[in-house]
Amino acid sequence: MASAFQERKLKGMFAAFDADGDGYLRQDDFTALVARWSLLPAVGPGTPLRARVETLLMGWWDAVLDAVDANGDGTVDMSELLSLVDRLPTMAEAVTATADTVFDAVDANGDGRISPEEHHRLVETWNGRPGDMTGVFELLDPNGDGHLGREEFAFLWRQFWTSDDPAEPGNWLCGRFPG
Repeated sequence: MASAFQERKLKGMFAAFDADGDGYLRQDDFTALVARWSLLPAVGPGTPLRARVETLLMGWWDAVLDAVDANGDGTVDMSELLSLVDRLPTMAEAVTATADTVFDAVDANGDGRISPEEHHRLVETWNGRPGDMTGVFELLDPNGDGHLGREEFAFLWRQFWTSDDPAEPGNWLCGRFPG
């Protein structure tokens, strides 16, 4: 069962996925998410990375629908999504495997590092709107080197999806979540 913290975090994710804001996730919402991600410089139409991103995001939709559509109506509501929380910690390897595609999509200049600006673009793309990112990158970059490497990002990505500890920095990877 989701803790109050996990529920807050997942409400933010649900809102990011629910492109039309109707309170239900549908395949069209994930198609819209693919379109948002396709606006990133490295993910333009016709690029190999665009195909990877589309496969990843539509795969998430298929996995979520298969795992939690309890009533079989082809949609997922917030309560159904919350039922996924207990399964995520057992899926750490699968969750981490998706981090590479997200990293590549966000690393606009291809230098193998995510800068604060690239991270900000990730959050705005993810959420579909601008957001206050004041102090967030500093939480993600505890060594203070000014960027996130691939391994750091994968670790934070796994924390984001599986953590129930508000003190873990990965919880901030996709920006601020509802208070």
